[in-house]
Amino acid sequence: MNISLKQLHVFSAVAQYRTLTEASEKLFLSKAAVSLSLSELEKHIGHTLFDRVNNRLRLNHQGKELLPLADELLERATQIDGIFNNEKSLVGTLRIGASDTLGNQVVPKLLSLFRTKHDHNSQSLFISNSMLICQKLVDFDLDIALIEGKAQHPQLLSYEFSGDSMCFVCSANSPLAHSPNLQFVDIEQQQWILREPGSGTREFFIQNVASQLQHWQQVFELNSTEAIINAVSAGLGISCLSELAANVAVADGRVIKMKISSNIEMQRQFWLLIHKDKYQSPLLKCFIDFCNNWKAK
Repeated sequence: MNISLKQLHVFSAVAQYRTLTEASEKLFLSKAAVSLSLSELEKHIGHTLFDRVNNRLRLNHQGKELLPLADELLERATQIDGIFNNEKSLVGTLRIGASDTLGNQVVPKLLSLFRTKHDHNSQSLFISNSMLICQKLVDFDLDIALIEGKAQHPQLLSYEFSGDSMCFVCSANSPLAHSPNLQFVDIEQQQWILREPGSGTREFFIQNVASQLQHWQQVFELNSTEAIINAVSAGLGISCLSELAANVAVADGRVIKMKISSNIEMQRQFWLLIHKDKYQSPLLKCFIDFCNNWKAK
């Protein structure tokens, strides 16, 4: 069997972008060259690797079996090339996924420290909600992820990373803003501004807050924390957010952090995720160790 790294690179790109056209654009190859390379790979293997669904290519069973193996071979090839050309111990690009709070409040500082310590400056950061981050990790579009809610996907391994505290916020003009003795009953009947389904922040609200309320109403569903802060500041409703995400807005008076007496546990855990079949290159292992040491400190 004569499989080339180029064929595996094409296969990996098609698996990621799901169309020949987009894969060819990312690879700077013609669509015909991408199609030919993929056909030759399937011929060598003796199996098709994709099913065509609504003009998109979706990995079939054989493709899903090949993907982690191709990922490892391409990682090792990058490692060989880097070692002998750059003479650096850490080579390659680290593709990191992070949920909103972590991606905006934690990971930039983490990456700055990592770059300083290890002299490695090739990382990409994709920020979205936890659900999409997990799916990209399953699809090998990301190498590692840091999210706010624990993933239940059977193909992902989850490790405790760090954590934060949640808080309730309202506008400075809200009747709730400056009351020192709010009880949980005081936020009954309130209008809530929430993140979209799939967000760790929304998951926390649904599981820990909404379950304790008799009556609540969602008035807005927004896909960024900053948008929620602006909506709360404008008096459109109240919200439950990470203190890490809300602290700047609280400090400058855009929103007020409400002091509410309740028995709700407002601490939540952050998680580090990797695919169980992901090849852990020296770069990936180094970053995992760095995250674990950062957590310990």
